[in-house]
Amino acid sequence: MLDLHHIFTMQKKALFFLLALCALGWGFTSIPAVFAGIAVGACFGTYNFWILVRRMDKFDRSISEGKKTVSLGSALRFGSGIAAVAIAITLPQYFHLISTVIGLMIPYGFLFIGVLVASVRNK
Repeated sequence: MLDLHHIFTMQKKALFFLLALCALGWGFTSIPAVFAGIAVGACFGTYNFWILVRRMDKFDRSISEGKKTVSLGSALRFGSGIAAVAIAITLPQYFHLISTVIGLMIPYGFLFIGVLVASVRNK
């Protein structure tokens, strides 16, 4: 099974490719707000996944040292999602709300696809 750092590295590469596609869509289509919303949502979603990776490291260290476990940062990730949606609601002429929410879920889709690919390769 892949560790979280390897998955996060793969997600960063996929995010840069997605952002390039969003930049092209933003510049050359008639629906730039949709592509801008996807880009903002994907950035905040990747930030949420980075927080999760960092907190899982702290969690693993505290378990191995026998210390009391710490929170996994759910409130911080939830607040980040609210911030992304607040940006889309505040600036609807630049960011599409639904595409921002979809963009927030893209890193988890990348995670699912990465796990599927890794399990197919290991068979």
